[in-house]
Amino acid sequence: MRLPADTRIAPEKLSDYLLRPRDDHDKSGFLALAGYAEKDAARLEVDLRAQLLSLEADAAGEDQYGWRYVIRGSLTGPNGRRLRVLSVWMKEKATGVTKFITLYSDQ
Repeated sequence: MRLPADTRIAPEKLSDYLLRPRDDHDKSGFLALAGYAEKDAARLEVDLRAQLLSLEADAAGEDQYGWRYVIRGSLTGPNGRRLRVLSVWMKEKATGVTKFITLYSDQ
């Protein structure tokens, strides 16, 4: 199945979580391989929508908050390097809103 085009991607999830270096569960170093930096949150959102959200999502389970989905694919960054990623998305039970949760290296 494909997730809705209006799936929510919170800007702070990108700028404060994925692109900012962290001591625990850092993803910024991985994304930097493709040329993403802290200033590139808007570009990362555009790329997630164009390169991943358009792909098929696989159901990955349900918990008390909602239904989780996984999209595996390639994310080509500003420097042209392609990263294999596994992205996690969720449709919330309480609101019906589908939103981006996180991504990981799928290499």
